[in-house]
Amino acid sequence: MRDNKKLNFNNRTIKALPNCLESSAARSDEYSDTVVTGLKMVVGKTGTKTFGFRYKRDGRAGYVRIGTFPGIEVAEARQRALALRADVDRGIDPQAERERIRATPTFGEFVEEQYLPWATTEKRSVGSDRSKLDLHVLPRFKSRRLDSITRHEIELYRAEIRTLRSPSTANRHLALLSAIFRQALHWEVVDRNPCLGIKQFKENAGRTRFLSQEEVSRLFAAMASEPNRTAVAALKLLLLTGVRREEALQAKWEDVDLDNSSWRLPRTKNGRVRMVALNDSAKALLSAQASRGTSVWVFPGRDPAKPLNNPRKAFTRVLAAAGISEHVRIHDLRHSFASLAVNAGVPLFTVQNLLGHSSAQMTQRYAHLADETLRKASQLVADQVSAAIGAAEQAAA
Repeated sequence: MRDNKKLNFNNRTIKALPNCLESSAARSDEYSDTVVTGLKMVVGKTGTKTFGFRYKRDGRAGYVRIGTFPGIEVAEARQRALALRADVDRGIDPQAERERIRATPTFGEFVEEQYLPWATTEKRSVGSDRSKLDLHVLPRFKSRRLDSITRHEIELYRAEIRTLRSPSTANRHLALLSAIFRQALHWEVVDRNPCLGIKQFKENAGRTRFLSQEEVSRLFAAMASEPNRTAVAALKLLLLTGVRREEALQAKWEDVDLDNSSWRLPRTKNGRVRMVALNDSAKALLSAQASRGTSVWVFPGRDPAKPLNNPRKAFTRVLAAAGISEHVRIHDLRHSFASLAVNAGVPLFTVQNLLGHSSAQMTQRYAHLADETLRKASQLVADQVSAAIGAAEQAAA
């Protein structure tokens, strides 16, 4: 680059600048603006004219390209140079900042290359995360640079999900996004979590739907004609054991011990390992499932190397075939397992352990069923007493 020349930049003088001489040892000529310190014009041998900004920070020289003339004219170049100078004065290195931005992954890159590999080993709900990401989140944010996504955009996205689904579903989407940004912040990929400060939607009071014995009978009958046999097996196991959906879908054969009627859940909702006692029906179902393939997953997906993603579509078809019109969720199979247990006289403490609840309070939603069972038992005793009294009175007469 030839010796620096100073001049008062304006569009006319910039346009008149000559090309760098072909015979010059330098590749370009550089000119300095006399109005804005650090603003440069670099003219190449082909006549290309590029605005740039030179500065020093901590004794080191830096350079940032602003843009080419006449696409960018003098007034705009000066504004950008002044903004860069303000950054330097605040202790920001513009060149390093641009390099950092270029190195920041897109949302999609971070999710696929960093978040999901981590979540696969650390999160029980990774299957549910994957579904939300594929259907909604990635189509919206995949190509966006991770650190460019704003709180307002997250709020708009959550509001759109709310128009399609329930408040609780919208809140789960917010929780997923917050978890992604929380990990990015922890790994120093970004310096903020745009989800912080966003209030959750108020959710409806907890709704607990139990299937009656008659509905269970219809449901199992309808399952016989459902073509997705893997999904059917998973749904049956949910009702037979009361485990959570993700616990079943993430089940591996290495954790199932049919000889000892046990199933080890390595990653439960409360973070603890849990052993599930397998009843005869569950063992028979798992034995049949084991004979269907060689996947490491108890319920493999279309790709045997991956678990079944979500049996929701099959469940919807089965409900329709069974004539169960009232809204029922897959999670209600877990509630139904508990209600059937309580109605059969199983103590709440035992139900708590069957469900893997960490506290008795979580099992209290089934207490009214236990009360009803006790009332019926008490009534049976009362009927026996009444019968005995009646017999005694007749004998006395």
